Amino acid sequence: MTPGHRRRADEAAAASGPGQPPAETRRADGQRVRLRAVALGILLGLTICLITPFNNAYRQGTPLGGGYFPLAPFYILVWMMAATAAVRAVFKRHRLITGREMLVAWALMVLLSGIAWTGLARTFFFNLTAPYYFATVENRWSEVLHPLLPAAWYPQSMEAVEGFYNGLSGGRQMEWPEVLQRIPWDAWAGPLLGWTGFILLCYLVMLCIVSLLSRQPLYNERMNFPLLRVPIMMQESLDSDRPASFFTHPYLLAGVLIPVLLHLINGLSFYNPSVPSIPTMVLAGGYFPKVGLFSGFTKLKIYIYPAFIGFAFLTSQQVSFSFWFFFIAGALLVGLLSVLGVNIPAAALGVTFGPTLSRPEETQMIGAYIVFFLFLAWLARFHFLDTILKAVGARRDEDPGSEWLSTPAAFWGFVAGSLGIVAWCAAFGIPLAAALIVVAFFFLFLLVATRVICQGGITYFTLTAAPLDGVITLFGSKFLAQTGVVMAAVIQKMLFVDLREALMPSLLHARKITEGVRNNRWMSVGIAIALAAGVAVSFIAMLAVCYKFGARELHTEWATRTTLAVYEGAFQLVESPAALSKWVLIFASAGAAVMLALVVCYQRFFWWPIHPIGYLAAYSSAMWILWFSFFVGWAFNSLCLRYGGIALYRKLRYFFVGLIIGDFFMAGSWAIYGLFSYASYLVLPD
Repeated sequence: MTPGHRRRADEAAAASGPGQPPAETRRADGQRVRLRAVALGILLGLTICLITPFNNAYRQGTPLGGGYFPLAPFYILVWMMAATAAVRAVFKRHRLITGREMLVAWALMVLLSGIAWTGLARTFFFNLTAPYYFATVENRWSEVLHPLLPAAWYPQSMEAVEGFYNGLSGGRQMEWPEVLQRIPWDAWAGPLLGWTGFILLCYLVMLCIVSLLSRQPLYNERMNFPLLRVPIMMQESLDSDRPASFFTHPYLLAGVLIPVLLHLINGLSFYNPSVPSIPTMVLAGGYFPKVGLFSGFTKLKIYIYPAFIGFAFLTSQQVSFSFWFFFIAGALLVGLLSVLGVNIPAAALGVTFGPTLSRPEETQMIGAYIVFFLFLAWLARFHFLDTILKAVGARRDEDPGSEWLSTPAAFWGFVAGSLGIVAWCAAFGIPLAAALIVVAFFFLFLLVATRVICQGGITYFTLTAAPLDGVITLFGSKFLAQTGVVMAAVIQKMLFVDLREALMPSLLHARKITEGVRNNRWMSVGIAIALAAGVAVSFIAMLAVCYKFGARELHTEWATRTTLAVYEGAFQLVESPAALSKWVLIFASAGAAVMLALVVCYQRFFWWPIHPIGYLAAYSSAMWILWFSFFVGWAFNSLCLRYGGIALYRKLRYFFVGLIIGDFFMAGSWAIYGLFSYASYLVLPD
């Protein structure tokens, strides 16, 4: 066993409950998940899809989804478990639904809540309308971009496009059934059918990838899943008939009390300004000079989110330390370059599609992502060989019923789905070789981000550089051709760049939850039905809200701005194809070298304190919000294990679990109140 594997085994032991084997090593318990759990999860998830556009875009309320530990599913889960515990206290033998089944329902709700907003629906219709609605004589989109846009991708009726942005005449006074009837479905039917097929094909590939590769992190690496620790602890307490001892644990109650009091006071202050509030955000940038070594901290903010501190405590020390360490190091690099007189103009960055990419030095992440992907592939080399042998029939599945899909079905489904995506891209103008590279980069970046999210316990994550930035850095934009640049940028915006609510990390979480379930094949069927229904309901709900109120009057500034940036970037590359940038290549190479050094040290030296995934998130906008939470969580985790050991950790973790439950309970409660008020008090970041 290498030092890296021994360290991960120790981390898994620390995440386990008292007197139990490591959480990530527990095997199948032979439990079955009944159809009622899957049906309940799909029904509740579709309800979230139906409500989300109205709540988020029109009411500007607390997001019901959001991130990889979304509010509405967990709020519902807490109440379901409390109600089930109460029923069991009265009817001792009543088992209408088990804790594991409730976790399955929760996982399905999480999958669908992402589709309903940033994971898909939030920007989808802006992608299909922006190049026509915002075309002007000045930006020359009609002249340059429109001839390159496939007619099958876009509604060919300007009346339908204008109705989307301006709303139906008298739409606000219409009832919802009438709004649905007045939507010009004939203009939308073709594009929606085509894009829905492509989206579901991508989801199929993601499902196959998770089914194929999940055994590597679950069993071979025994990876900790910080975001699942609280739901699993709740489920175990319910299934072992001790929910009262869990919810009344003194440390847990103490943790719950802090966010409850904090957000009770601040919520009352929001609706009644005469009530004093407790600051949860500190502007710390003013304490740093605008020039010199610390100039990178001039925009520093300290956000205090009890739930995120709780997640950071439940994350391994090495990972939580690395997140805040690399955030500080990244800001110091900005000042160091200034001190050394290396002033790189912003123009050196060129045209990029990264959602938060703003400085050339941030392109380190391009090289870092590629090297870290190769590192993951090297770790799983024996698993890959085993998978291929099973796929071609040279080796049998040991336990075929334990996976969502059999190895041959998942492998060939992945191959067929990937070739289908490449063919779809090539059919609409991306050169075949470029389509292969682009699709490979899409899933490369997505797989690495999935690892960062699931192992790092990050509820809110954004890419720094986009997959297309990596393609253009290595091959230049001429490699894609003019049509290919536009098509690849649009496809990327659909599914592969706004990863705050991407599907694959939630799929891996769902796979962990169903570990040990005997009838896992039915889970894949349930997930397929849920995804198809979720896409349809989310599209209908978003169209209904926009045609009723008009997209221009809704809270859609971010969706509009980021979509326009995609088409503006594509326009610039069509007009002036980008050559390989010297500075981008330098920093991408530096990122690859740093990541190579990090993964070698991480794998070979037991004492090495830094985890490579911290480097991958150094320039993510998520770290500007989460860095302080990771610092506080790491500090408490380190002190606890150093002076109290595992025994103290297992007691104290209830306090941090309480922080999470209390924060989300208050967020859900204020969200419900906000539905009936003029505004909504936001507990969690938007």
